Amino acid sequence: MVVRVDVAPDLLQWAVERAGWDEETVERRAPRLDEWVSGTHRPTLKQLEKFASDTHTPFGLLFLSEAPVEDVPIPDMRTIGNAAVPQPSADLLDTIYLCQARQDWYRTYAQESGVIEPEFVGSATTETPPALVADQMRDLLGFDLTERGMFSSWEDALRRLIDRIENIGVLVMVNGIVGANTHRKLNPEEFRGFALSDPLVPLIFVNGADTKAAQIFTMIHELAHIWLGASALSDAAMTAEDGVTEELWCNRVAAEVLVPLTTLRSDYRGEANIEELERLARKYRVSTLVVLKRIFDARFLTWEDYRERYENERDRVIGILAARRGEDGGGNYYYTQPIRLSRQFAQAVIASAFEGSTTYRDAYRLLGTKKHATFENLAAELGVA
Repeated sequence: MVVRVDVAPDLLQWAVERAGWDEETVERRAPRLDEWVSGTHRPTLKQLEKFASDTHTPFGLLFLSEAPVEDVPIPDMRTIGNAAVPQPSADLLDTIYLCQARQDWYRTYAQESGVIEPEFVGSATTETPPALVADQMRDLLGFDLTERGMFSSWEDALRRLIDRIENIGVLVMVNGIVGANTHRKLNPEEFRGFALSDPLVPLIFVNGADTKAAQIFTMIHELAHIWLGASALSDAAMTAEDGVTEELWCNRVAAEVLVPLTTLRSDYRGEANIEELERLARKYRVSTLVVLKRIFDARFLTWEDYRERYENERDRVIGILAARRGEDGGGNYYYTQPIRLSRQFAQAVIASAFEGSTTYRDAYRLLGTKKHATFENLAAELGVA
């Protein structure tokens, strides 16, 4: 016997919006949705289960009388035109929940391992001069201009920066998809990163679907939120003129860490053309977009000129990176996965499983894998025996 169920039309539409489906996706994945919404046809139980799975909606929520209000579980600092951002997507929410679960596990592990709390968490306020915090960060990370001169490029600087942030006690996760699901790509237009502050195990997440040029700025921006000692969901936009106080402060810290203003003023040769942007990018081991922002910060460009140049340069950088990806081919799972998970977190989970403190089943769940062979290969890649 076929079981058909009643679902409130608003809940069906809410699930579709939450999943970020456009009309083409609805037509392809739920062709009878209009009939369900209008009430001319009711879905079967199996059809509704599939719809819930496809939209990443908890099945039980579809039986509510009205759509629930899902708030972002951390302070939302994002703005679009100085207005609050609308309903968070399922991809964003699930990413935050996943990182919170991993942070919870790692907190227990750190407590049992006698990890010492980092002193910098919550050591600043938005009244603290950004240049002062930037100096502290550069010193603690060993990320001054002399040190950066040894890196081959700003892409290399990004990878080295991840390791150095983890070495001072902050988990860093850079991922462009939800967990290990390659069908759920994160949207950098929705968010660029977030910080989960914690006295013992702070965590920062960077949207890996964004350009690497933006990721290095976002990473330091989120680290600045850790210095403030408060969790935050960010857009970390380098073209933000106004907005939330904490976001603007973190932007100033990030920019000063990467390109100190006093140094830039003496280095700049007076014309923000491509050759000059690339010269300064090589010197500071940052993207040309960060260089362009600092040229504006130094008041060598007007706001209107900066915005126009920034959009043009962003399009150029995206084109260059897209061409490189085409030449390089596919990525190596065992090379990228530690970056997605946090190398420090992944090593801890694997070591705990080998020691018997964490079950393999829980370890697989935390690492986003289902096969023991994948677990073993990841352990080998991370050097965990």
